[in-house]
Amino acid sequence: MKNSLLAFLFIVLSNNLFAQSVSSSDSLIFAGEKHFKNVKQLTFGGDNAEAYWSFDGRKLVYQFTNHKDIMCDQIFVGTVPSGKKKFNSHMVSTGKGRTTCAYFLPGDSLMLFASTHADADSCPPTPDKVKLKKYVWPVYNSFEIYSADLKGNIRKQLTSNNFYDAEATISPMGDRMIFTSDRSGDLELYTMNLDGSDIKQITNTLGYDGGAWFSPDGKKIVWRASRPTSDEDVEEYKSLLAHGLVAPTKMEVFVANADGSDVHQVTDMPGANWAPSFTPDGQHIIFSSNYEHAKGFPFNLYLINFDGTGLEKISYSNTFDAFAMFSPDGKKLVFCSNRHNGGGHDTNIFVTDWVK
Repeated sequence: MKNSLLAFLFIVLSNNLFAQSVSSSDSLIFAGEKHFKNVKQLTFGGDNAEAYWSFDGRKLVYQFTNHKDIMCDQIFVGTVPSGKKKFNSHMVSTGKGRTTCAYFLPGDSLMLFASTHADADSCPPTPDKVKLKKYVWPVYNSFEIYSADLKGNIRKQLTSNNFYDAEATISPMGDRMIFTSDRSGDLELYTMNLDGSDIKQITNTLGYDGGAWFSPDGKKIVWRASRPTSDEDVEEYKSLLAHGLVAPTKMEVFVANADGSDVHQVTDMPGANWAPSFTPDGQHIIFSSNYEHAKGFPFNLYLINFDGTGLEKISYSNTFDAFAMFSPDGKKLVFCSNRHNGGGHDTNIFVTDWVK
């Protein structure tokens, strides 16, 4: 009965809920967003996050929850429509547990994502932020990395342990992936082959190293990290991590060679500077930040040089803009935003032509 219900839910969600009309209008652009043109809103309602391009630039893979039919994040894939055609997407994760951080594999017939479904069918417990009196993220030790096909069939489990393994992305060269794990006792970056072999730890500094991306030529990486320095900050970081939690309110952007050598800090600003990725020429970084706002909100998109110079504000909404990724040909940008949501909390996916 459970399997039948899940199958029925999958069909309904695939064919109805996620066939969404595309809104395309420059009214979706805020004053000052000179790099945006022909912005299209692909999703309408729920939390749609971390939407990333396929290698051929035709599809997006992303995570979705609406706290109604889907109580915690599941992975969906959809083809980016032309004109005013509908954005059709379907679930490719199991519908069990919680998932995060999906990314296409070369060839676009398979994708990676992390999931807790092997541990339990139900959603893992969420942190009590009221009791903790702070904003925290859970880092579940039940997250494992999987590959799956476009029909939702799990092809391979790539990690298997009692540690947090997630946030995997793929080198454009198609030879290595990078991910975050706490198997060393701290949240560090690792690389491995696409089949899960040859795992190498490439960072080793106290703090949450995560959200890493390769440069277009595969020679460099960019990521965001917390760096607790005071005794109080170190104690809090270690205490939270011992309970499977992190407080992502103070983060900076870092770059290094793909093997972890030649690390240097790019940003040095207040707040959370995070969700970085490279521009198509590999010479700049686009990221999200709330550094301009002492209250911690809104988040906007920025461009910056590797050496921390040339900071340019890209988005000007008064809500949340993050998870920016350029299409492989560099002509479009996908990002997730709270804009145009009627003043609610929904996060939706937007695609825009990129104006240099």
